[in-house]
Amino acid sequence: MAEKGRFVSYLRVSSKAQGKSGLGIEAQRAAVASYLGGSGAKVVAEFVEVESGKRSDRPALDRALAVARVHQAALVVAKVDRLTRSVGFLSRLLEAGVDVRFADLPVVEGPTGRFILQQMAAVAELEAGMISSRTKAALVAAKARGQRLGGFRGTVMSDDARAAGRKAQVSLANRRAIDLSPVFDELVREGHKSPTEIARALTARGIPTIRERGPWSAHQVVRIQARLAKA
Repeated sequence: MAEKGRFVSYLRVSSKAQGKSGLGIEAQRAAVASYLGGSGAKVVAEFVEVESGKRSDRPALDRALAVARVHQAALVVAKVDRLTRSVGFLSRLLEAGVDVRFADLPVVEGPTGRFILQQMAAVAELEAGMISSRTKAALVAAKARGQRLGGFRGTVMSDDARAAGRKAQVSLANRRAIDLSPVFDELVREGHKSPTEIARALTARGIPTIRERGPWSAHQVVRIQARLAKA
């Protein structure tokens, strides 16, 4: 059973016929409900995808991940094979910044769940590793022939690492702003015009701040609006 918290439900069927008839969806919805049980967990949104498991361009899943990030919620899926059978896609999912739960694997959650996903994704690295081994062998042969390899590896690397860290922070902040954009638009349509009004509405809806510390402030809203203006 899942612990008390916020969840976004993601359901998927692989054919339009199933999508129209509801076959498979109700069973998945029931599995998610059973997994959450009476723990006090809150499902903030549900997304249904009609798509082949072989494809990775899933708009409903992208929206589900965005909403999960906005609400600091976990993504809950009825069965692991409903999410994907592609280990490459699992690797991409690991970078989404969302905790993923599987109703058919009730003990797989949090750090353990991430570890399991990593192990599944590791299968995809086998072929890449074999290619890497062949590449290394070719580099050894080139070095034996006297060919100079590599380049300067001094302090420039640490500068690059710091720059990469700053870039990653900016990227996360921009993604957070984009995730919140539909929420901001909805609040404006409801009549919340000023940053202070938007901040109060976000707090009232239970949407956590990026650091989950206290209520929203007008300053935080202005910063996000500025990022959206640059997007």
